[in-house]
Amino acid sequence: MGTELSVSSRFDELTIIANGAEVRRAVEWLASTCQRRDVPQARVERLVLCLHEVLANVITHGGATALGAPIRMLLEVRLDPECGKASVTVSDAGRAFDPLSVPNRTLPKTLAEASPSGMGLMMLRRCSDWLDYRHEDGHNHLTFGTRWDGQ
Repeated sequence: MGTELSVSSRFDELTIIANGAEVRRAVEWLASTCQRRDVPQARVERLVLCLHEVLANVITHGGATALGAPIRMLLEVRLDPECGKASVTVSDAGRAFDPLSVPNRTLPKTLAEASPSGMGLMMLRRCSDWLDYRHEDGHNHLTFGTRWDGQ
């Protein structure tokens, strides 16, 4: 007889408009939803940092179409005995931008070499365990996620 592993996966969704108050609401939603889904706090904090950065970039760099259309977030939490995974997909109507096409930057050795440009993408790469991007039907779909050992 084989042993069946119990795997559960659940989706939660939020749609916001592109402004600072809505970004705060989205971050609070993500944190509270992850906590209810038993995502470890250190992983929640990483996802929250990523979401804040992604939404700030949509608002700042996405153009008029990003500001005029809803931004949709989809959270998937998947738990099984071996590991847990949480991923967030942010979908927006802004300018197409594939962050995976941007080469990794090296850390500056001095303050004089430092530039704020591109630091958000570096943080996103360091705080997430994976990134995925696609542009489909006029929308960017960026997914970032984290994993942890099971119980």
